[in-house]
Amino acid sequence: MASVPSLASSVNQRVADALASALPEAGGADPLLRRSDRADFQANGILALAKKAKANPRELATTVVEGIPAGDLIKEIEVSGPGFLNITVADGAIISTLAARAADDRLGVPLNASAGTTVIDYAQPNVAKEMHVGHLRSAVIGAAMVEILEFTGEKVVRRHHIGDWGTQFGMLIQYLLEHPHELDHKSADGDEQASGEEAMSNLNRLYKASRALFDSDEEFKTRARARVVDLQAGEPETLALWQRFVDESKIYFYSVFNKLDMDIQDPDVVGESGYNDMLVETCKLLEESGVAVRSNGALCVFFEDVKGPDGNPTPLIVQKSDGGFGYAATDLSAIRDRVTNLGATELIYVVDARQSLHFKMVFETARRAGWLSDGVKAVQLAFGTVLGKDGKPFKTREGETVRLVDLLDEAIDRASAVVREKAQDLTEAEIAERGAQVGIGAVKYADLSTSAARDYKFDLDQMVSLNGDTSVYLQYAYARIQSILRKAGDAKPVAHPEVALAPTERALGLHLDGFGELIAEAAAEHAPHKLAAYLYQLASLYTSFYSECPVLKADTAEQVENRLFLCELTARTLSKGMSLLGIRTPEKL
Repeated sequence: MASVPSLASSVNQRVADALASALPEAGGADPLLRRSDRADFQANGILALAKKAKANPRELATTVVEGIPAGDLIKEIEVSGPGFLNITVADGAIISTLAARAADDRLGVPLNASAGTTVIDYAQPNVAKEMHVGHLRSAVIGAAMVEILEFTGEKVVRRHHIGDWGTQFGMLIQYLLEHPHELDHKSADGDEQASGEEAMSNLNRLYKASRALFDSDEEFKTRARARVVDLQAGEPETLALWQRFVDESKIYFYSVFNKLDMDIQDPDVVGESGYNDMLVETCKLLEESGVAVRSNGALCVFFEDVKGPDGNPTPLIVQKSDGGFGYAATDLSAIRDRVTNLGATELIYVVDARQSLHFKMVFETARRAGWLSDGVKAVQLAFGTVLGKDGKPFKTREGETVRLVDLLDEAIDRASAVVREKAQDLTEAEIAERGAQVGIGAVKYADLSTSAARDYKFDLDQMVSLNGDTSVYLQYAYARIQSILRKAGDAKPVAHPEVALAPTERALGLHLDGFGELIAEAAAEHAPHKLAAYLYQLASLYTSFYSECPVLKADTAEQVENRLFLCELTARTLSKGMSLLGIRTPEKL
């Protein structure tokens, strides 16, 4: 089905046509229509156009109004102040437009005709290390952007750039070769090899032990660095141990992502090692083109506007003086691969804001080398820090980084308690299922309802609250609608454009109609928080409608059907919007 033009775009077109007729030299000018608290919409563009044409703005506004045909779209237009237009649309136009949206599986949201291929780099845990609270935001924000962009018609390629290469693996492998008795750990029951979280906990412990030895023993540090060379050269024993770490870590990663209700596919996991074969050529191309130069033996790219605390230029080091490769070499090789082999027209990196300088230099280097052209945009979707209730970086009482699994388990436990308290006809199994959906939804929504660039406080008490801007509030609004639809009996949701609307019905209808434009905005600006804000306002408007407009006990059968229609479309919009954020909407709570 073709996309459904919104009321705003239809009204804007009517005003633009009348403006072009009244002031031909302003043909194609934007009337600057926006939502208003004085009417449904206000057009503000006439004042500036009148000044430019040296015309009286109120007279021009009056002429424009006279040129807008009365009919089924616009109920009333008032000239206000120095030439603003306050526009009220007809009740029937609201319902007719919503009926067209309801007839479409996509709720009338258009597909982007100029969509390209976007590669999103997100959810980047490190092999042999447990995932902690710092890994949450990249995963949650990235997954939401994947869904939003795909819904608009973009071809999206997921990339999980896991940390699976480099010095830390020489360190870990060398430690285990020297302490072989620590390599094989049985599971807690003593029967089988440990796997999943237990295996990862063992690996994490071994990593810390190897790091401590690396930092305190120069001879071990030398042996560990030599082991990195063996790894890069593909020495069989070294490579076999490395592969074992990667495989065990992936099993653990997938279990955590599964708990986060995220789908991570193996082909999408291309870690640092995936670009190893490209590193030498990347350095060669940069050096031969003059983009990078040798400085004290290292291959560097310099920037006039990037200086260190001492005021001297801070370079991007692509290759170290000992021949080793830094993160820059891998990131630049990844750009080459994503543009050349994957055909990317946009690269999005969902990465901590503290890495902004690194990515600024990497992107500029790629542009100088010609790997990023005018037809390819590269952006960092930088995110802030997860804070504790005290406003400081989130830590355990012992000062340790909080394990992500522990955080998610606690959220599920808290949510299950809330569901159990409210549940009337749910079994224990259903309470457990809903508890997971509500708990994980609460964690995701708290993250996504905050602008990515901002820090936010991780407060589980607030997150699982039924009141305020929380996913639980939205989920309960959805479940309430489903309950009404179940109780409707023979009454069905039917749009009746001839039925007059109460103020809260109008407000709800106008907001529902803005869904498509909001999705386009969230996609273009990489701003999932705008979708979260839209959904919260939708649930709030529905709550007002529900409290003021009886649905099943409305005055006439047509009014009952029309209100059921508004309920059903609200539920579908909530469900679709929440699913784009990666949050479930249970039928019962």
